[in-house]
Amino acid sequence: MTKFDTILWDVDQTLLDFSRSQRYALEESFCRFGRDTKEEMVILYTKINDSYWKRYELGEVTKEELLTGRFASLFSIMGIGDIPVEEFAAIYQKALGEVYYFCDQAGELCLRLKKVVRQYAVTNGVSATQRNKLRLSGLDQILDGIFISEELGYPKPCREYFESCFSRIPEFKRERALIVGDSLSSDIQGGNNAGIACCWYNPWKKAKDREVRIDYEIRNLWELEGILSWQNLPTRS
Repeated sequence: MTKFDTILWDVDQTLLDFSRSQRYALEESFCRFGRDTKEEMVILYTKINDSYWKRYELGEVTKEELLTGRFASLFSIMGIGDIPVEEFAAIYQKALGEVYYFCDQAGELCLRLKKVVRQYAVTNGVSATQRNKLRLSGLDQILDGIFISEELGYPKPCREYFESCFSRIPEFKRERALIVGDSLSSDIQGGNNAGIACCWYNPWKKAKDREVRIDYEIRNLWELEGILSWQNLPTRS
């Protein structure tokens, strides 16, 4: 029998390719204001956005400050003064939830795993955006539940966030849960804080940049079958 019966999936850059959705949203948003999106703008925004999300994980900024602050920073560096930050942020957030792209055919994998394990989404993303993407992708019908930090009151990697998730999972057993995600600071650190097994999704072969416990490391999501001892898994009732 498999060691795990509950999988906690990160969403952005694990189940869904956030980089592609982000590029689409940036292009759509700048287009609304009559501007082209240049590659250096995407690269700069990605760095700024990542830094804001890490600050959010640490409790240094609120979600509201993150959503507008990242664009205020971008516009300041690029010398853009004729685009209203809040209006741009709203357009971007809506566009971000209008598209989805699977990582490693994740939809097929989740559907296959549905027969044998429980699966839940654990995400720090904006609630409306995440729920729309999960609906469009069909993942909301495959997964057993969706846990969004904005709705639970705590961000990953806080222990409180995970305890809130666990309290909503029937007959949850900590020793039989596995979190799968790309972020060491959010997903893996969160799994460490919550005392559950951690699987680092690292297709880019990034170097480990923090001291966290990593129980498994995979390059492709389908490697999870091997971790779950696929050939011995019972069929869910």
